[in-house]
Amino acid sequence: MQDQYERKIEYVRISLTDRCNLRCRYCMPEAGVAKLRHEDILTFAEILRVVKGLAALGVKKVRLTGGEPLVRRGIVELIRQVRQVPGIEQVVLTTNGVLLAEMGEELAAAGLTGLNISLDTLDAARFAEITRRPLFAKVQAGMETVLSLGLTNIKFNCVPIYEVNDGEIPALAALARDYPVKVRFIELMPIGCAYEVGYEGVPMDEVRARLTEAYGSLHPVGRKMDRLQGPAEYYRIPGFRGQVGFIDAMEHKFCATCNRVRLTAEGFLKLCLNQKNGLDLRGLLRNGISDENLRLALRQAIYRKPAEHLFTDRENTARDSRAMYQVGG
Repeated sequence: MQDQYERKIEYVRISLTDRCNLRCRYCMPEAGVAKLRHEDILTFAEILRVVKGLAALGVKKVRLTGGEPLVRRGIVELIRQVRQVPGIEQVVLTTNGVLLAEMGEELAAAGLTGLNISLDTLDAARFAEITRRPLFAKVQAGMETVLSLGLTNIKFNCVPIYEVNDGEIPALAALARDYPVKVRFIELMPIGCAYEVGYEGVPMDEVRARLTEAYGSLHPVGRKMDRLQGPAEYYRIPGFRGQVGFIDAMEHKFCATCNRVRLTAEGFLKLCLNQKNGLDLRGLLRNGISDENLRLALRQAIYRKPAEHLFTDRENTARDSRAMYQVGG
């Protein structure tokens, strides 16, 4: 399935909920947010219909996100069912790690093929400061659990921010020295709470420089001929068991190779993280659309995927400025 710019769309990110068990300062206000009503979010049966429709059109990778996806009841069974959809090759999950110790074995048994853990610090006090919750010990236990399960596609995601966690960049990268994992540094995007409170992200070129100073030269891995690989550029460091990666949507825009769409928790198909346009799938599903017409609607919407994001065009009315928990990160 291609869009109007001949990009092959094979990857969907599905937000299961806008709820989260943390209150990260760059993501949510301290008081929390007005939550979606239960009846406003897609049921698992509706999500599966969308996945089957997308798979029939060529989508092969599904990522489950939130909010925090593990707070949604029944997620293990959903993973099991998505894995059984013909054409789906990968089912992966992005999580803050708080519930991994108790759920890790079930997730692996259900067929999860990959796991991204958001981790911005290795210091318990700083974790409590960033997330407003003293739960680092639970995250640490969850990390130990999944590392013991034999999963081969574990990634840690860090957003480096000046005067918040920039001093820990080498320490976080060292997870890839000690374990066969990927540690990815992600550029802070100018949306939501992070932008409103004035946080300043560390540029990826500076992150690279700090890692070179700490560990020596970084050796590009080169992009695999894996059509489902995301936008990260990976590097090896001598003596490391894993790799470090960099995702910089602002410094090095990768829109020309974007292969993904997003489904929000309330059932809106977003064609670009930073734009409002898309398709109200919840309305179509609940008004009795047939499978054939659902596939047609998906194909027509995805064909209109925008050329690029609007992060630098703050006055554009097509720009979506909602926080990541609202759109599915």
